[in-house]
Amino acid sequence: MGAVKEWGVTLEEIDGIVTARPSLRGMLFGYVNEYKLAQIWFSDQRFTELKKYDNHDRLHKGDISFHYRGFEISVESKGLQTNSVREVPGGYIGRFQCDASDRRPITLPNGESLETTCLLVGQFDLIAVGLFEFGKQWRFAFAKNKDLPRSAARKYTPEQRQYLLAGTMDITWPLKAPFELEPFRLLDEIVEEKESLLKM
Repeated sequence: MGAVKEWGVTLEEIDGIVTARPSLRGMLFGYVNEYKLAQIWFSDQRFTELKKYDNHDRLHKGDISFHYRGFEISVESKGLQTNSVREVPGGYIGRFQCDASDRRPITLPNGESLETTCLLVGQFDLIAVGLFEFGKQWRFAFAKNKDLPRSAARKYTPEQRQYLLAGTMDITWPLKAPFELEPFRLLDEIVEEKESLLKM
């Protein structure tokens, strides 16, 4: 039995509940964004062992993972901050958050420990940003983790900042580097990098 039937509510009532509660709408939309990402891009025979990580799993950063060309790839799924989206001549501009949901202790590659909400460089392989608010179409922007901007927060030292991703990032439509409209060239590069590490 589905949840809607079990709870004794209609789809129209669910729609009203979600519409009246922006925080619930945002949370639900995040799951829809992940679902559409996997459905549109990662559901054919090139991808196997598709997994969804628990949001509170601190050992596995990334919302989904799959095997591609023999390697496990982790993908962080993000959506636009609705109140940041603006239509401009020729397209759109907006922002998305790229951080953890809470402060937690992390260890940097240099061995230093600190508490932060920032995500680590290299903590996942690929980011996929849902661009639905850019024209109400299901499109995604992809970039490799290592090509994303670093934190500029002054509370971190220059050495610490090189290991920490920016908590908020700008994005435009049409896309600008490092973002691309499809993931396959980036996935192939990620696989080649993983293959090179194995040979070292």
